[in-house]
Amino acid sequence: MAFLQPCKAQLSGVAVESTFNWYWLVDGLQAGGFNVHLANPGAIKKYEGLKHSGDESDARYLAHLLRLNILPTGTILAPQHRALRDLARKRMQLVRSRTAHILAIENITARQRGARLLSNQVKGLSAERIEQMGLHEDVAFALKANLAVIDTLSEQIGLLEKRLQEKVGQRPEYKLLTSVPGIGQVLATTILLETGPIERFAAAGQFASYARCVNSVHTSNGKKKGAGNTRNGNKYLAWAFVEAAYFAMRYCAQAKRFYERKKAKTNTAVAIKALAHKLARACFHILKERKPFDVTRCFA
Repeated sequence: MAFLQPCKAQLSGVAVESTFNWYWLVDGLQAGGFNVHLANPGAIKKYEGLKHSGDESDARYLAHLLRLNILPTGTILAPQHRALRDLARKRMQLVRSRTAHILAIENITARQRGARLLSNQVKGLSAERIEQMGLHEDVAFALKANLAVIDTLSEQIGLLEKRLQEKVGQRPEYKLLTSVPGIGQVLATTILLETGPIERFAAAGQFASYARCVNSVHTSNGKKKGAGNTRNGNKYLAWAFVEAAYFAMRYCAQAKRFYERKKAKTNTAVAIKALAHKLARACFHILKERKPFDVTRCFA
């Protein structure tokens, strides 16, 4: 602030490169009255023949792009929205950790008894039930350690889900998303929080691309010349729509038929991704038009 304040009146804006820890810097600059632009490093291409590059030259290059009004930027979501979105990501982290401990119990029992427990059976285990398995005391001790962590994680996951439901469950957009076959409470929360304001996407194709639901390939004269950045986009939205596609096949006949047609022409992975793409485009129009899911329009 002390460095920028003397020339604040002359600044058209401040470009900040989007790194993993940009929250504090952007929030502080905005609170100080500066016009902040969050530069997207994935979309900035520098001349590869440069003999030298460093922090100062990179900062000067960002300023040059900003001055020319060609700086690729990302959306700066409100701090309260980011906090709630990160809470949903924390839930996913805890779920993955719990899954690792469930698999550990399944593997241990498979080694010791020759039969693997199902995940639902693991969740129903107790210390007394482990004692009744007749395992070596050290093996039982290890299982109890995993079980204690699972119970703790399950309790915290329940608290996070309750908090998220209180914050998001009453939003009209949330109720619209749950009208899509395959999208329940968890997926609707993830999609809503990871999307942010739908107005930042100009078209359904841009939203589907952000959700990693479009093909990434370079072609010339009908021949493949390479692949693009397949990881460009939001990995949480990508996960949510693939999960929604699997559930939609179970509960929606039209989705099942669409998947089967695609699978007959390609393969399972491509068919699932195509169905996820369909659902992503449908969710864009749902959020944009504030209308519930229309299965006929989606799978016409």
